[in-house]
Amino acid sequence: MKDSRPVNLDLTKFKFPLPAITSILHRISGVLIFFGIAILLYLLDLSLRSPEGFSRASDWLVSPLVKFVVWVILSGLFYHLIAGIKHLTLDLGLGETTGGARASAMGTLVLAGIAAVIAGVWLW
Repeated sequence: MKDSRPVNLDLTKFKFPLPAITSILHRISGVLIFFGIAILLYLLDLSLRSPEGFSRASDWLVSPLVKFVVWVILSGLFYHLIAGIKHLTLDLGLGETTGGARASAMGTLVLAGIAAVIAGVWLW
């Protein structure tokens, strides 16, 4: 029996449409939020234990590395929220055409970029 399926399929050779990329990024941001919540909950727990713990958590949040990690988590959260709203509007039947899907995907990226910049300005 001859197998005509491709072997060692190289995904970098495919050109994914913009709505597919935003959908994949939505899933990635969900995973990022899942693991990022652990970091944020640890900082919250540390800050609520005692006044010394609050001082340690405050000292950590001054560090540029911790600020960057929190910014990445916030940016992922904002992207996930905006892309989730886009998916809900698609479920309502809005923007189901090819042009509408591309426009809503572009709008998702633009709004998420603006939200990431605002989060960065707020943190720094």
